[in-house]
Amino acid sequence: MINRVILVGRLTKDPMLRKTQAGTSVTSFTVACGRRVAAGQEPQTDFINCVAWNRTADIVSQYTHKGSLVGVEGRIQSRSYDDAQGKRVYVTEVVCDSVQFLESRSASENRGSMMETRGYESDVPSYDDFASTPSLDISSDDLPF
Repeated sequence: MINRVILVGRLTKDPMLRKTQAGTSVTSFTVACGRRVAAGQEPQTDFINCVAWNRTADIVSQYTHKGSLVGVEGRIQSRSYDDAQGKRVYVTEVVCDSVQFLESRSASENRGSMMETRGYESDVPSYDDFASTPSLDISSDDLPF
């Protein structure tokens, strides 16, 4: 049996850092991931709830913010709890083993300021971001195999 998840997307809001009664750090955040669709269809986005613990939680809350491009690796977990009204609430989330920051802090800040000057904000990753990236010229002699 395998329960492994790899996501790449942008944070939909600033991560929320909390501490348990025992002092353990826990950070909750949501990652917006684009879904492949057939040509001519509207792009679709999934919003995936994630949770990170301990040192990973501290680092995510310190170095990321709304719009940050991240790579998440972890496992899917389902749990339930009773809310204040006594109703059973079910939650499915990705428990992060690692979170990688996929763009520099300055690139992320520049992206945020560009969106503010355009007068809108988007939680959905833009696939056009990669269109302006210069291509690499790699000869077969440079390949390790």
